[in-house]
Amino acid sequence: MASFNQDEIYTATEVVRNFSSVLTKVSSGDLKKAVIVKNNKFEAVMISVKEFERLEKAVDLLNILAQKRQKDGD
Repeated sequence: MASFNQDEIYTATEVVRNFSSVLTKVSSGDLKKAVIVKNNKFEAVMISVKEFERLEKAVDLLNILAQKRQKDGD
């Protein structure tokens, strides 16, 4: 399970009221992620494009590795 720091957690209302500020913090790297809570439940995570692209590359590499293992196992 993921862990979050107190400064990374925002209510949906806080994000609506302070969107530009939250976006700037995430985009600049001041925050790695912003976790959005609605009705006391974690609903979404805002990450920078750079972090998103890094995660996409990691998934692609894992898929390539899984395909290679499957091919080697056949």
